[in-house]
Amino acid sequence: MSDPFGKERAIVSASVLMLAMVGLGMRLAFLHLGPHDDTRKKVQNRQRIEKTIVPGRGTIFDYKGGGNALALSLPVKDICVDPAQIATNGNLSDIAIQLSEMLGQPADEIMTKLDDPRKHYVNVCRFANQELSEQVRQRNLTGVFFQESTLRHYPNKSFMCHVLGFVNYKGQGSAGVEQSLDKDLRGSAGLLDSRVNAKRQELYWQRESDIPAVAGANVCLTLDQNVQYIVEKALDEVMKEHHARGAWAIVQRVRTGEILAMASRPSFDLNEFSTADTNAMLNRAVGSIYEPGSTFKAAVIAAAFNEGTVKPETVFDCENGAWTYKKRVLRDYHPYGMLTVADGLKKSSNILTAKVALTLGEKRVYEYLRAFGIGSKTGVDLPGEESGILHPVSAWSGISVTRVPIGQGVAVTALQMLGVFCAIANDGFLMKPFVVSRVVRDNGVVVHESKPEVVSRPITFQTAATMRRLLSRVTEEGGTGTRAQVEGYEVAGKTGSAQKPVAGGYSSTAYMASFVGFLPAEDPEIGLIVVVDEPQPLHTGGVVAGPAFSRIASQTVRYLDIPPTQYKLASKDE
Repeated sequence: MSDPFGKERAIVSASVLMLAMVGLGMRLAFLHLGPHDDTRKKVQNRQRIEKTIVPGRGTIFDYKGGGNALALSLPVKDICVDPAQIATNGNLSDIAIQLSEMLGQPADEIMTKLDDPRKHYVNVCRFANQELSEQVRQRNLTGVFFQESTLRHYPNKSFMCHVLGFVNYKGQGSAGVEQSLDKDLRGSAGLLDSRVNAKRQELYWQRESDIPAVAGANVCLTLDQNVQYIVEKALDEVMKEHHARGAWAIVQRVRTGEILAMASRPSFDLNEFSTADTNAMLNRAVGSIYEPGSTFKAAVIAAAFNEGTVKPETVFDCENGAWTYKKRVLRDYHPYGMLTVADGLKKSSNILTAKVALTLGEKRVYEYLRAFGIGSKTGVDLPGEESGILHPVSAWSGISVTRVPIGQGVAVTALQMLGVFCAIANDGFLMKPFVVSRVVRDNGVVVHESKPEVVSRPITFQTAATMRRLLSRVTEEGGTGTRAQVEGYEVAGKTGSAQKPVAGGYSSTAYMASFVGFLPAEDPEIGLIVVVDEPQPLHTGGVVAGPAFSRIASQTVRYLDIPPTQYKLASKDE
């Protein structure tokens, strides 16, 4: 029996089917042909990756180069996740728990990071080592992928930390050579533009752009690891022995300006820079200024010799230890009567130095100090260098001409003060100090090579020779620097014991103790300065800094194979 409504149902069904097909066709046409640039762009972007290729950062070596790496980059991986892919698979909780077990991060924190289906990239672990990244890879977790990265590593931890500096988590050099040569060290980034499949795996045959990265250049320093070790060990000893707040030292080649060692205490582990005390991160050798005290006397006495206003045998009355000038009293640490300039320098008389300065006058004192580099940056190739303080003569008080020459009312860095003595050692030539020897690319091309550079010549050959002879007497019997002696070598130098400035005057308990000098005195090879901040309870430069100078110098000259003194310098009377 036939269905009377069958024909009608067939017509209705065909009509509905036809309308559905027409609607679907119109929808498809609308999607493909309509104005949907944003939608198409989203789809295309999901199928495309554009990745910056980070170049390998250059290695930093000591002066020997080769195997003595002080800073290098290690290959690591960033562990990343595609939250959108996880949302599609619906296994967020399981992946968060597994990642938590391997990465040591709370599972709820990982879930919070990944619970956003709009995202396609979340970095859950930066700088994972090879072992950890391989452990994660073996789990074959949905949406988890890896990005190549590098981690800056310092094999010797805190060793040479203030010169090297560090690289922050953004890959930027921060402090030290890492900062000053960041552009050379980091190289040039590359670019990868390609397409990926649904699992975010690259389709290599569809790469649109592949610009390789250019590796960073390698840097060779002037510093010698062995000399640096000698200096750092001596500073650790002086800090412990004298309960000091801080200490720093520099060793420099007299003739060239090359820095062989530069160290500061306190120090910090370069690999743990994010947790380091900011106080420990300061390179005090170039970034801390202090009143130099009696070490400053050498510059003014040299100026007077150079101008011919006094001679070594010129005699001054040291007023038995107390002298009034313009109603202000100047005192000596020990009372003296009549002293020659030579003996006044040996015994470090404030009064004699002040009277010598008066023979020059304010203008010439200031001009010579400027010529010696006081009040100006040395130009060393390190960031954070201070200029020091040397006020113009127009800002001097009536007694400044008697106080500045003894290291009061003026401030220097240790590198500036060492420069004065190295100029005396170098026949009057002031050299520009430097810590970078050369910068070389992987292909052997030399980007930069440092050469000795003369900054000025404040004194003549004759004046320098006279000063070398007189400064060598400071370490002889009766001088203030006998503890700085080095067996077999004649040492020329000067002690400094300066009260630290406080509100309204100078502290009676806080001192800066220092010793600066060079050796061998008759033919100088190296200059060396040691500065100790607030040693307790002893505080004089001769007692505190002198022995540290001796320890550093005695080991350094033998390591560098510098011949010992063959004869004693002749005195003026001989």
